[in-house]
Amino acid sequence: MCLSVPGRVVEIQNNRAKVEVGGVVREASMDLCPDAAVGDYVLIHAGFAIQTLDEKEAIETLDLLRKMAELP
Repeated sequence: MCLSVPGRVVEIQNNRAKVEVGGVVREASMDLCPDAAVGDYVLIHAGFAIQTLDEKEAIETLDLLRKMAELP
């Protein structure tokens, strides 16, 4: 199973972005989301931003992932 995780773009340089995911900053290629801008939420999978998301959907998804991590 593959999983993509939402993150907020905090910096973009030369088509590479720094994306904050749950307090951790990761690097991702923006090749598949060339119109994404700093402040946008994107889905990250295997080092690539694969889709932009609206903020509400991204926050709901992150909340669900946090709740899943708390399950016994």
